Amino acid sequence: MSVGLTGCQYMPYEGFFNDCPESRLPESLANHELVKATWEGIDTRQVWDCHCHLIGVGDSNSGVWLNPDMQSLLHPLQLIQFKFYLNASCALLANTETIDEGAVQRLLDIHTDLPTGFRYMLLGFDYYRNHSGHIQREYSAFHTPNEYALRMAKAHPDQFEWIASIHPYREDAVRALQDAVDNHARAIKWLPSVMGINADDPKCDAFYAALVKYNLPLLAHVGDEHAVNSPAGQTYNNPLLFRRALDHGVRVIFAHCATLGESKDLDKGKHGPMVANLDLFARLMAEPRYENLALGDTAAITQVNRDRWKIEKIIESDEWHDRLLYGSDYPLPGVMPVFSPLNFVDWDMLPRNEAKILSDVRRYNPILFDLMLKRRMKVKGKRLKASVFESRRHFVTLPTILP
Repeated sequence: MSVGLTGCQYMPYEGFFNDCPESRLPESLANHELVKATWEGIDTRQVWDCHCHLIGVGDSNSGVWLNPDMQSLLHPLQLIQFKFYLNASCALLANTETIDEGAVQRLLDIHTDLPTGFRYMLLGFDYYRNHSGHIQREYSAFHTPNEYALRMAKAHPDQFEWIASIHPYREDAVRALQDAVDNHARAIKWLPSVMGINADDPKCDAFYAALVKYNLPLLAHVGDEHAVNSPAGQTYNNPLLFRRALDHGVRVIFAHCATLGESKDLDKGKHGPMVANLDLFARLMAEPRYENLALGDTAAITQVNRDRWKIEKIIESDEWHDRLLYGSDYPLPGVMPVFSPLNFVDWDMLPRNEAKILSDVRRYNPILFDLMLKRRMKVKGKRLKASVFESRRHFVTLPTILP
């Protein structure tokens, strides 16, 4: 997650709220040539959305926990943010007994418009923890138990995979990782500033060794985080902090390709200059020793708070494309004010007539909208390669069991 809903610097061309139509895509859209073109040249059995949040409020037996501030009038910004996320998930309008069930049902409903083989990778989400590994709820934004993500993946194996979230400071971190592997978790998710993780801390070394042992990738948020509160500030979201993981041999999927904000250039010392996070990510991608380790995902890169040059950089760097993975950051594509195809029209990356179709699709299916936009946007004749969307191959490798 990386969007902020804190001001009015962006015109809400798509409106403020998702009206959550109940039906599938109308036939006129389902059979539209642009919708059909989305899947041309792609093996749809390989399309896994590697960045899908499992939203809820804990009103079922899910175990989901929300910081009370996110539902308190005393904290209006956090309340507004959460209301947008809940609206984006359409959970309140589902014909289910609980909001938790409604959020899952919405994912299943929109999956019917997607091809056979497409799967969402549901994210667990650990608490904020102190250096001793103890939970600190007062600093935590929310918690999605690994057990819940696993249970949903088992219940709907044709639609869901799952990604565990395990804080490396936990006393039982390596054992929890073993349990996740035994239950077919496909990766581990961290959001450093929100969980209180310094990826360069030696406390992470045993966890990194275990990730290498099981050949499990680490999906790590990098770049500024504005969707939820970051008690640790933005310091821990510096891509360069993950050199430690890469040097251990961990495959790191740098979420969002670090497309927001700036961080200190730690390669030039503790007093190094501030540099765009995308440039720091690009530096890691360029190092030959990380060629098979440093990866990126496309989650949220098309939000209205992304600079034009950053999107151009990602599309034009076609040498990256085999190392980029499709991710939606769902439910954010359903947060109406933070996406606008018209931005891409203004930047000459998308024809205006296509933008209209994309907006129409979005009302019914924000995941399909996200896919279509990322497939259609073009810079100097270049588009994201089909390999970006065929992300399954990064998650089905066999473990490397070391002696």
